[in-house]
Amino acid sequence: MKGGKAALHETLKRQILTLDLAPDQDLDETSLSETYGISRTPVRDVLRQLAAEGYVDIRENRGARVIPMNHATLRNFFLVAPLVYEAVGRLAVENFRPAQMQDLKHCQERFRSAMQARNPASMVIENNRFHATIGEMANSAFLKPSLSKLLIDHARIGYTFFKPSNDEMETNLATSCRHHDQFIEAIEGSDVASVVRLVFDHWELSRRNMELFIAPASLASDAMTRLKPEASGPRKTRMRPALA
Repeated sequence: MKGGKAALHETLKRQILTLDLAPDQDLDETSLSETYGISRTPVRDVLRQLAAEGYVDIRENRGARVIPMNHATLRNFFLVAPLVYEAVGRLAVENFRPAQMQDLKHCQERFRSAMQARNPASMVIENNRFHATIGEMANSAFLKPSLSKLLIDHARIGYTFFKPSNDEMETNLATSCRHHDQFIEAIEGSDVASVVRLVFDHWELSRRNMELFIAPASLASDAMTRLKPEASGPRKTRMRPALA
């Protein structure tokens, strides 16, 4: 694959969001340089840019790696995400520009097309762009870095949302797409109350899908089935014959 700095930057972002590059995975400058046909200096520039955007961690004398995702990451994400999303949604209603609204609508069209095509990687990218665009509408220098970090982890933690494995997850995916349409309508109509309600409905949908993946239903066990008490009623005690 060739393409230069821009291609390297976009491809690494996509691979991190879709877990093609695993959390904590090392990024080898030499390999990236050969793959993209550029010297190691522009490779380092791209890695520094990705580090500034929250995708990459650069360690002194140890090179770059994909940002890790551990227990602390998950806990902080679930605690903070809905608060940041609410604040961003409120500000988006007040500050959005018509050109940004058009970008949001086009992004939703691409998301819907990716969903209909059952393309999970494209759904992840377009969903990320959709919410990042709402962040741009908010126009907050204080919230933007927090939102960017949250969206990276949201994409990675919730990747299975876009690869539904049962009827409930399939229904949730369709509801998520409908929420996007409702976000557009509420922001465009300056309806703060609806935006806030949608933020928490949308968050709950994502959280539920993450729980389904992290704590799935147990696999059926023949041994456990045999150990269960009979459903027909209390077990009868077998009488021992009296001794002669």
